[in-house]
Amino acid sequence: MLFARVLFLYLLGKKQLISELEEINLNSNLNLNVNTMKANETLDMNTLGWGQRWEKDFAELKLADVEPARVVADHGHKYRVISKRGEGWAELSGRLQHELPDRSDHPAVGDWVALRYFSIDEKDGIIHGILPRSSRISRRAAGSVPSEQMIAANVDVLLLVAALNLDFNLRRLERYLVMAWNSGASPVVLLSKADLCEDPEHFVRETEQIAPGVPVIAVSAIEDLGRAELEALLQPGMTIALTGSSGAGKSTILNWLAGEEVQLTQGIREGDSRGRHTTTHREMFVLPQGAVMIDTPGMRELQLWDDGGGGWSEAFTDIEELALQCRFGDCRHEREAGCAVQEAVKSGELDRKRLDNYRKTERELKFQASKERLRQRNDRKTTGKKEAPRGKGEQRRQLGRELE
Repeated sequence: MLFARVLFLYLLGKKQLISELEEINLNSNLNLNVNTMKANETLDMNTLGWGQRWEKDFAELKLADVEPARVVADHGHKYRVISKRGEGWAELSGRLQHELPDRSDHPAVGDWVALRYFSIDEKDGIIHGILPRSSRISRRAAGSVPSEQMIAANVDVLLLVAALNLDFNLRRLERYLVMAWNSGASPVVLLSKADLCEDPEHFVRETEQIAPGVPVIAVSAIEDLGRAELEALLQPGMTIALTGSSGAGKSTILNWLAGEEVQLTQGIREGDSRGRHTTTHREMFVLPQGAVMIDTPGMRELQLWDDGGGGWSEAFTDIEELALQCRFGDCRHEREAGCAVQEAVKSGELDRKRLDNYRKTERELKFQASKERLRQRNDRKTTGKKEAPRGKGEQRRQLGRELE
């Protein structure tokens, strides 16, 4: 089987052959229980989260000679997938590559796809369809042109991991909460490395104040702290994803729950508690508890991407509720009379830094939205779809209104 994989990779592209072979060697110890499958044995897809909802969506694709498979690792133009035959490699069909020009619409870890095998006894094949996503965790991709970068798809619970060390930052957590609420997944905050601080409950209370309605759990793999609360989330068929800054301990948590080392880990810099990138790509694992867990690379900086999912309002719901009490409906919460938000800051009910981050993320998302609309207008011009002309003065006024 290893020889077949090597040949397949060679035919798909020799440039990445060495790196992909390293991945094969690394993944030989993955806790997916598919490498020991016997001949003619099939995998129960329910262990990967398959269910009636997905069966209905799969049938609506109306594709012949395909089987459902789930993307468990994304290597750019190649994907590791698991189907009833076990683990294999796949790539997008030429038709889908043409129909899906946006990279964010390509398969991501967690996606369910329609796979057509190369032959009757192979596990590798071509992806001919992608099922509609129940959730999409994404961020803004690096670069001057606004575009969405997928992190994971079809996630039920998103674990936002923040280490209780010198790198702990409530404002950064607020940004992760915006991403989580916008994704469609249910957020849970994990305060990792609780053994490093004397009073973890103090940080739990602080976090609860900036995450209304979100469960906050302090955990420590070393002291086995918080395991019961965390394992209550790991129900069979559930898909859980880990995200957070580099060095937050995501891979350590995965290994802790798996009961063995399925992901490599390494230490942090002692000077500032900043982590080093250990996980280099998104990958999915089946845990002994029955849930599926997606581990993602740590992020130095989270650039937000909001496609109108309401993530920003959900993350700052306490400020949004205060704003409803302001005297004026268009209150900007600065110096206006009767501003309930400023009154809350003065009384100590609302942290000034939280309000500042509320404004900062609002400006950021409005600017991103204006650039995205400009890009879409340019795309329509390129494809020949005309739009009513506007003068330069009107364009400037429109941009000013969007950035207010």
